[in-house]
Amino acid sequence: MAIRRLDSLGYLLGLVTRTYDRRLQDSLAALGVAPGQFPALVMLYEKDGLTQADLCRRIGVEQPTMANTLARMERDGLVARIDDPKDKRRSLIQLTPQARAIQADVMAAARRIAGLAVEGLSAADQEHLFTLLGRLNDNLKFPAN
Repeated sequence: MAIRRLDSLGYLLGLVTRTYDRRLQDSLAALGVAPGQFPALVMLYEKDGLTQADLCRRIGVEQPTMANTLARMERDGLVARIDDPKDKRRSLIQLTPQARAIQADVMAAARRIAGLAVEGLSAADQEHLFTLLGRLNDNLKFPAN
């Protein structure tokens, strides 16, 4: 029996993700933040001066993807690489004053889109949704043998 696309968990998760990402991208474009830069910005807003490898681990992307993202962020004036004083073989990724200047607006845009996504859901429903999504993620990260 064929799976109807609206009954498919993967289809619905993908659809929600793409729609959410599109709305977030539209909001961030006005601030000069390109798709893919948002996760790195958030991580650096939390802890500035991370290495590229740290960012990869925290965001869950491969080194080449992060290298491209950081190169674009450097070009756009959002980050700069500085020598790690503890290890000259590494660079630390540092936010620029330009990136700091848009921090409040970037985070406000993210909160607006997150609020839009859960609009009409009670606090209990939101908590349940986050619990279930976390459980789905855990199930897929650590599948039972």
